Amino acid sequence: MEEKKYTFHVHGMHCNACVILTESEISELPNVKSAKSNLKNNSMDIEGDFGDKDTLQIAEELTLILKPHGYTLSLEKEVKDKKWSDFKIAIPIAILFMGLFILLQKIGLVNLVSVSKMTYGTAFIIGIIASLSSCLAIVGGLVLSMSATFAHEGDRVKPQLLFHGGRLVSFFILGGVIGALGSVFTLSTSATFTLGIFVGIIMLIMGINLLDIFAFTKKAQISMPKFISKRAYGISKLNHSLTPLLVGIATFFLPCGFTQSMQIYTLSTGNFFSGALTMFAFALGTLPVLTLVSFSSFSIKDNKNSGIFFKTAGIIVILFAIINILNSLVVIGLIKPIFNF
Repeated sequence: MEEKKYTFHVHGMHCNACVILTESEISELPNVKSAKSNLKNNSMDIEGDFGDKDTLQIAEELTLILKPHGYTLSLEKEVKDKKWSDFKIAIPIAILFMGLFILLQKIGLVNLVSVSKMTYGTAFIIGIIASLSSCLAIVGGLVLSMSATFAHEGDRVKPQLLFHGGRLVSFFILGGVIGALGSVFTLSTSATFTLGIFVGIIMLIMGINLLDIFAFTKKAQISMPKFISKRAYGISKLNHSLTPLLVGIATFFLPCGFTQSMQIYTLSTGNFFSGALTMFAFALGTLPVLTLVSFSSFSIKDNKNSGIFFKTAGIIVILFAIINILNSLVVIGLIKPIFNF
């Protein structure tokens, strides 16, 4: 037999995390030489030896590998239903959420006045939003596959405790390291403004991508270098009792845009404990949903109301991004304060 090249359409891709996950899962197969996903056109190029199977049979075979993560391979391009009707529910929910956020801000529990004044409460809320959106794509996939593996071996609780414990501890320590590195730099007003705008733009792109109605913004999403993300994801393939702990630590380096925007903000704290507590609060916010995923087959991506979930999260993230950008303009003195919460 000889190795041949095939191109398939991937249904279910929406971010850089999907690229890492699909490539990693398929390239691990013994008869596959290489696998490369393309987010721009939602396709995957595969080189391997599949014997006498035709392309449809190969697509069905590989779909069995990707289906648990919410992806399918097809010979036909995915025709996405943008589900505009979801906005009828998503917009009111997002408005209610932002109303609650403003109320909490008035009380003093959270704050998003500027990039230099974000509270741990805000980091926690952003963590919740992340766990319901892009974070769920790859971290949720890791948790599901890991849960299935260890449940099959008769051990469900200990691996989950190691995973979530490792995740919280690593976010605290590594967040502190980033904060300490930030102390080397003294951020001027213009630097704080630039940082605020940068974080705002990252969140704006993420929010638009979550709406899943525009394809052009996907390629604009900033992510961790692929070789780092792939190695971090590859740790989950190790067969060792400490694997869940290592996977939990590795999630700090996976391509979740929310995690990366929080890491950028943490740099501005210039303090080990401020950075550590910020990233810890963020990780704590992701804990409820990821724990639910750990002990069930729960998956928002496969839920019939997933469109409403993602559109609501997208609108909220876009509103956060706009507020952050506008308040960064206030910091530099280009506009007068607009939000006096």
